[in-house]
Amino acid sequence: MASNKKLLFLPGDGIGPEVMGEVRRVIDWMDKRRAVTFDVEEALVGGAAIDGEGAPVSDATVDKAMAADAVLLGAVGGPQWDEVPFELKPERGLLRLRKDMELFANLRPALCFDALVDASTLKPELVSGLDIMIVRELTGGVYFGEPRGIETLPDGTRRGINTQVYTTPEIQRVARVAFDLAKKRGNRLCSVEKANVMESGVLWREEVTKLREAEFPEVELSHMYADNCAMQLVRAPKQFDVIVTDNLFGDLLSDAAAMLTGSLGMLPSASLGAADASGRIPALYEPVHGSAPDIAGQGKANPLATLLSFAMMLRYSFDLAEDADLIEKGVQDVLAAGHRTGDIAGPGAAVVSTAQMGEALLAALDARAA
Repeated sequence: MASNKKLLFLPGDGIGPEVMGEVRRVIDWMDKRRAVTFDVEEALVGGAAIDGEGAPVSDATVDKAMAADAVLLGAVGGPQWDEVPFELKPERGLLRLRKDMELFANLRPALCFDALVDASTLKPELVSGLDIMIVRELTGGVYFGEPRGIETLPDGTRRGINTQVYTTPEIQRVARVAFDLAKKRGNRLCSVEKANVMESGVLWREEVTKLREAEFPEVELSHMYADNCAMQLVRAPKQFDVIVTDNLFGDLLSDAAAMLTGSLGMLPSASLGAADASGRIPALYEPVHGSAPDIAGQGKANPLATLLSFAMMLRYSFDLAEDADLIEKGVQDVLAAGHRTGDIAGPGAAVVSTAQMGEALLAALDARAA
């Protein structure tokens, strides 16, 4: 029996607690059926933390996240917190976790399951077999650059300021993650920026190229402007293998790629930091979808993105590739059998609840583990 893994669960808001509940059921199943067990602690984040602790994430929760082997987050936000001050927005809790844990590389796979090809808004031949990995820089760029803020000008009008800024180490460390992933996949990396109009883009292109020449000469590297990349993702998405880009463009492009697969409710993500002296890599995993407050508490949420995020955790934080494969294949089995929550159900299709989708996955895991 492997030693227990320390997990911190942050269910958050909206549908977060519902989808995280299905992960707990899979963990219980693994505790009985697999050679791994987890110690799970739970804490507040987002709007729930604002209501319960007065801040979108508390210092105590950040400390727990720093001490855990991995963190799994549900979702944050909702209309009841729309009027709180900017620094207290639910999303600030997530941003603080990323910053304090130094999670600089966000991995966003866009994988189209065979059973969901018809759920995509693109033609089947464009998305069938789609398997892209987008690596987004997560702690730099315009979201964190200084100066920033809103100021009043002498004529009484106001000006909003955000600064796009990157350094050589910030670019190279996220590019190194992307090159490593490319080596394990199709050996192709596309670096995306706006070097035609932004000096930060010029630096990004130059530093990625230098890194490839110095450390990854075997990887095929191409460069693309971000606006063209957005167009190419909906024109011919299967031309890509791994994409690496900055914080802002990664935010936009990964959501565009997500919709190629048919539903945000199907897509996981991982946010990774640098290994410490013991080899431990800080990591936070979360589904791509939001808190979906319109369906919260109704049993309508799709838990598969969160379950696939847990599979990514098994793979990247604990090197449990066999267990990760088991869950991912179980999801394929569930979809192939026709189980659909509302977000991925076609016209006239039978719709299952959050808990029923979880039950179907447990049954698929039982069948594969038999």
